[in-house]
Amino acid sequence: MNFQKLLSNRVPIILQKCGFKHYPPPPNFDNVEFPEKPKLKFIDKFPQLPPSVKAPKMQKKLRLMRGPEEVHNFLLHKQYGIMALGGGRLKWGHFEMMRLTLHRKLDSSKMFAVWRVDSPWQPMTKQGQGQRMGGGKGPIDHYVTPVKTGRIILEVGGRAEFKEIEKFLTDIANKLPFKAMAVSQEILDEMKRKEKWEEENNQNPYTLKYLIQNNMGGCNRWLSPTDTKYFSKYV
Repeated sequence: MNFQKLLSNRVPIILQKCGFKHYPPPPNFDNVEFPEKPKLKFIDKFPQLPPSVKAPKMQKKLRLMRGPEEVHNFLLHKQYGIMALGGGRLKWGHFEMMRLTLHRKLDSSKMFAVWRVDSPWQPMTKQGQGQRMGGGKGPIDHYVTPVKTGRIILEVGGRAEFKEIEKFLTDIANKLPFKAMAVSQEILDEMKRKEKWEEENNQNPYTLKYLIQNNMGGCNRWLSPTDTKYFSKYV
């Protein structure tokens, strides 16, 4: 039966086309350098002082949490990590939560994790329950680590893609006492590119920076020094 006869008889013709699959090559991790210890080290609950030194007390120093992080705001290994989106304090329990979660989820044969924050060092005092007001500054209750916006909390790297570790990094970020997110080097680059593009292509001249610098509506009377310095970008 020829082709013309098939068309005349209206017999359905099934034409199969064999196509080649073009998959992208897997990423190359030959340039990844592993540290000596792939797992997060244990963090002390309080700083180790000499026996003859009494632990000093300290003020709250809220400026340690305000504003942007200007030093530890990039990834050393250029792979993945957790970045703070707001200021706050990390307690010893948060360090243990991050360490134990990564020990359960991380495959140390092909991945590693490193701390990017100091161990708890700032003393926080607290008066005993049921005491009257006054009586001076209370005893040291615990130690914390202050964190600013944009600080990298920890880094994760190795022979793994971001999709493999994004889930448990996001889980850790949601349990922190401040807003945080799981990031990769590509995400950080995209955030910087987007921020620069928005600043260059903004068509509204009345930005918050312009309003504060020109005291529009007398806003400097009720704005705090932090708002005047950072133009209400970091709260």
